[in-house]
Amino acid sequence: MTLLKKAAAAVLASTAATSAAAGPAENKATAVALLEQGLAKGDREFIRANVAEDYIQHNPQAADGREGLLGFVDFLETLDPPVQVNPVRVFGDENFVVIHQTAEFFGPKVIIDLFRFEDGKLVEHWDAIQDEVPETASGRSMIDGTTEITDLDRTEANKALVTGLVTDVLMGGDLARINSYIRADYMQHKPYVPDTRDGLKGFIAYLAENEISFGYTKLHNVVAEGNFVMTQAEGIYDGKPTAFYDLWRVEDGLIAEHWDAVQEIPTQFAHGNGMF
Repeated sequence: MTLLKKAAAAVLASTAATSAAAGPAENKATAVALLEQGLAKGDREFIRANVAEDYIQHNPQAADGREGLLGFVDFLETLDPPVQVNPVRVFGDENFVVIHQTAEFFGPKVIIDLFRFEDGKLVEHWDAIQDEVPETASGRSMIDGTTEITDLDRTEANKALVTGLVTDVLMGGDLARINSYIRADYMQHKPYVPDTRDGLKGFIAYLAENEISFGYTKLHNVVAEGNFVMTQAEGIYDGKPTAFYDLWRVEDGLIAEHWDAVQEIPTQFAHGNGMF
């Protein structure tokens, strides 16, 4: 059993623990257990014990509140094949937990979830869901690569670096500054973009040459722990409103690796909260 699964099991065995004792490690375990136990296994008692009654939902398909989440579990239990989840990367800070996972949900998917906690309870959830692409431009899968959290003392510096890339380049369009943020040997997991910094530059040039609109318009959340940083943003891709969930790994002061989940923002929601 992995350390992550042991932590999740501990949460299930000890839901009577006081909320005051909850911290980042406990929040991570609770978020993982929500996926593995609450959703995939339909454990409604776990959901009632760990999800706030006024839970705010941003997934377009699930209704608001704890009751909305329980109703979503009812829907998941009708699926054939059944929903399956496989958390791969889990990190966060005092209030937020990021989970990078693969899932079986109407076919193979890659999902990046963002959970917000208050006093040990899950109070808000966002996500982006993308079809898993088996053959990528870089030859890397959408999910493989290191999972180890390191450089905890550099969390704030890494968060600032990635925020700078998003605001200066992806929002501001200052492509000349890419070299100051990204390593030359940058590893890419986005399906249609080759490896290396030059590969990213080539992809951006391809979009411009073919008049494919692309740009980030608003950065909503940045969550970091050590070498991993997640940015949640909205923008435009190919003329469509789009949610961009990017996961970045920083090494020695530059961005070394990138994963993402990109989802077109729908026009209909099961709630009034929108995707952000």
